[in-house]
Amino acid sequence: MADTSAQRAGTETSGSVADLVVRRLEDWHVDRIFGYSGDGINPLLGALRRAGGPAFVQARHEEAAAFMAVAHAKYTGRVGVVTATQGPGAAHLINGLYDARMDSVPVVALVGQQSRTVLGSAYQQEIDLPSLFKDVASDFLQQVTDAEQLPMVLDRAFKAALATRSPAVVILPHDLQQEAAPSTPHEHGVVPSSPVWSLGCVSPREADLLDAAAVLNAGRKIALLVGQGAAHAQQEVVAVAERLAAGITTSLLGKPFVDESLPFATGTMGHLGTTASAHLMDTCDTLLIIGSNDPWTEYYPAPGQARAVQIDIDPKAIGNRYPVEVALHGDAAETLGALLILLHGQQDHSYRAEVEEQVERWHRIALERALIPARPVNPERVVRELSDALPSDAQVAVDVGSCVYWYARQLRLPRGVPAHLSSTLGCMGAGMPYGIAAKLARPERPVVVLLGDGALQMAGLAELVTVARLWRGWADPRFVVCVLSNRDLSEVSWEQREMEGEPRFEDSQALPAVDAAAHAKLLGLDGVRVEDPADLADAWHRAFAADRPFVIDVVTDPDVPLLPPFPAGAAKLASMHRAVDAEPGGGAAALLRRYAEIEGGTDNY
Repeated sequence: MADTSAQRAGTETSGSVADLVVRRLEDWHVDRIFGYSGDGINPLLGALRRAGGPAFVQARHEEAAAFMAVAHAKYTGRVGVVTATQGPGAAHLINGLYDARMDSVPVVALVGQQSRTVLGSAYQQEIDLPSLFKDVASDFLQQVTDAEQLPMVLDRAFKAALATRSPAVVILPHDLQQEAAPSTPHEHGVVPSSPVWSLGCVSPREADLLDAAAVLNAGRKIALLVGQGAAHAQQEVVAVAERLAAGITTSLLGKPFVDESLPFATGTMGHLGTTASAHLMDTCDTLLIIGSNDPWTEYYPAPGQARAVQIDIDPKAIGNRYPVEVALHGDAAETLGALLILLHGQQDHSYRAEVEEQVERWHRIALERALIPARPVNPERVVRELSDALPSDAQVAVDVGSCVYWYARQLRLPRGVPAHLSSTLGCMGAGMPYGIAAKLARPERPVVVLLGDGALQMAGLAELVTVARLWRGWADPRFVVCVLSNRDLSEVSWEQREMEGEPRFEDSQALPAVDAAAHAKLLGLDGVRVEDPADLADAWHRAFAADRPFVIDVVTDPDVPLLPPFPAGAAKLASMHRAVDAEPGGGAAALLRRYAEIEGGTDNY
């Protein structure tokens, strides 16, 4: 009879400590590990080879491997695992691990270290790894010093990552990995453990539900702010919104979990959000926050404007962003189901009608923006046309920069299409690793990666090499990379104009020209460069019909403004105009005026 994980726990094992690590990963149902090799983890890599699994996915850089592990967790709901050697390899993991921490996803990092005999000697590549990872892995960080300690440490790392939805780091000295795998004796000072974990069902107290229902039943202009914590409560969210005649807005992370075709779904909130969401937040008298910790606090209702109830599986998150009257600690679906029974139902639907009018208005604004002529292509139109071409079984990955604005405002996701990005950390270069992890998780589904040329040059070109290496093993070869090439770090350019009143600084913002489609062809992939908006529909069609990964390199206009939604955007116009009026050419100034006219803010500048 084959050993089960429970039978293995506490029994004598064979092979090395590195072999024991691999067996424990299998017990935790890990199917792939992302990473890059190095001498500090050579014993672990050898154990992976001998075992024939979990699969090892080689990135071009440890940072990209960490982002892949984060994305694996986001797209699958399981723990992402990454490994790296000591020294520079370990340091390269930091950005990805902070991405996991700030977006609340479980990741376990297995990090090599120099042999225990040289620690403290300023040895080559010796870094104080516990100090390096102290903040990012504050929920679990352990350097293993004895082989008998290892199963317990690995089990606690996985449990901590799952329970806290954050990264856990296990440091494995090189010589420890080489030792013979130990038994787990039944004696003082040895702690046996098992690779099992369950969240169970978390529900609020009845008294809290009654208090929350009283607040919501008293409201007349009710808004729901939905985050990624509502991923498994989509039906319950809509049912509560219907009962309360409420409008729904989402955080950036919550966008994939609300059907934006609903007439009362206002879209994403915040600086890169919609005018309909801005109206909802500015006018509501009651706010129900569901699984969101969105940091854009200036786009919430003003403190004192709205009575608020918040639902979150993490009680520490409740009341962090807005003054909350009632805290509901629990699973979103379970809590909303219990709450729904207590809601009386809104009799006055006038606010719902007002919200739906604002949604219709926003749809007109979004369309008009996308059709504004630009030099040569308006990036909003690129993403809007993707909405019409996106397969219903696609997966979407988005990098950081101006492309996030167009994703939030113009991309209508079909129901069931996941879309993820480095949201709270906002790290450039994550888009391509995210897309690769999505494809490896579900190779039978097409993937779309949206990124700018800045992110492409930062990390995307390197990981396109990874795509070229892997794609022949995919059941569906479609992996579409859309590059918005404007030769500018445009999000920062517009931030300088908006926040500092500074004109664009050419030396810091200009990017070299890179023909991404030609680069793809050099790698044996396919692609097309688009310089005419009339060619966009055909480019998307070709990409989704291709027999291999495909790069659409669209030459877009950097002068298309990243204007915040009104009314907040109106307050920014004076600063932005001072900046763009000082720039040569006048293209940004003209487009900014046109955008303000569309928003109805012509009296504000």
